[in-house]
Amino acid sequence: MTVIYTVSLFYFLFQGGKTAFMLFVILNLLLLYLLLGKWSGINRVDGSRAYASQGTVAMDQSLAAGSSLEVSLNVKIPGIYPLPYVIVRDRLHRHNGQALSFETSFVPNWKRVGKVAYQTPPLQRGEYRFAGTECLTYDVFGLFEHAGRFGSETVFTVLPQTVQLRRWQGVQRGIRGPYSHAIASRSAKETTQINGVREYLYGDRLSRVHWNATAKTGQWKSKAFERESLPRTLVVLDRSPGAYGGELPDRFELAVSTAASLLENGLKEDTAMGLLSIGSSITMVPPKSGMEQRNMLMRHLTFVDADATYSLYTSLMMADQAIEPGSFAVVITPDTGPDVVKSMEWLARKGVTPCLLHIASSVDLLSHNTAWKRVMGEKGWQVYSIRQLQELPGVLEGGGIA
Repeated sequence: MTVIYTVSLFYFLFQGGKTAFMLFVILNLLLLYLLLGKWSGINRVDGSRAYASQGTVAMDQSLAAGSSLEVSLNVKIPGIYPLPYVIVRDRLHRHNGQALSFETSFVPNWKRVGKVAYQTPPLQRGEYRFAGTECLTYDVFGLFEHAGRFGSETVFTVLPQTVQLRRWQGVQRGIRGPYSHAIASRSAKETTQINGVREYLYGDRLSRVHWNATAKTGQWKSKAFERESLPRTLVVLDRSPGAYGGELPDRFELAVSTAASLLENGLKEDTAMGLLSIGSSITMVPPKSGMEQRNMLMRHLTFVDADATYSLYTSLMMADQAIEPGSFAVVITPDTGPDVVKSMEWLARKGVTPCLLHIASSVDLLSHNTAWKRVMGEKGWQVYSIRQLQELPGVLEGGGIA
């Protein structure tokens, strides 16, 4: 640019004439236009971001894995300097360092305002954050770039995908047996201890009506009684990468989603649910009920990876002190080797009633393995096998394969 200006200046000084003068004036006007671009106002750009989910939303309004986001950006550029177009760049960062970049553009209106929108691909479970949005513009010749940023960091969580479970036949058949603790709390017997007030249900006896609450509210109310405590349910998640074989990412995601579905549906029914997850470190969440327990379990499953350095059996031995007798354990694993049999036998010796939920590969289903069916039938263990999450309700209602 300096060379061009120097040549034009010398041409005007030594050649003279209308043509040289015109070229020199035009060049100065262009240089003035380019210099004014620095004060185009885009360095003081302002805007806002809004997004809505395109998929299943979890109970706490967090996204579920596999959902997409529709993101809209409203951009306001101060000043009066003409801008031919504005490029908008947005970045979405995942907790593991993965980044998604999005770029779009718009032409500002006469108020120097514009709106752009884009949709993310289906998101995996994890924690995501939006960094600041970058806005760029160029002069009409594309020689100089002017940039500005706006927005604060926005964080949201994508929880594991879950499915709604119906009645579990294996549990129903064991209401008087070892599975009685896994049924919903409404199946437990009520005590005589009053535990508050609930809405009146058609068919409640007059002896259950809470007359004081009915008189105060003007609506029918019934007494709520405490229920007998139920034995606890423990979900054991196999995080050994070798067990998942060549389909590690997909099968492990299925295992995590299966664990999340069991935990969430059990906690909805006020069942005491816990989680044993052994990877690079041991995570043991003792069985409890309540929303706080649900949030703690879902947060762990949001970030969990298949990073165990030991097999399932060895991992259970390491967590010996954390497993209490008298509970019901659902072991979620893709393994079908002797290590799983040893794990189930070890749990049984500990006084825990084991149940196996097998994560099958795309070409293998545990129900086709006659040797396994015979072993599990001899032991009297309930065994289930799924290839995809949508099979879980039907498989559990069917009562297992052994």
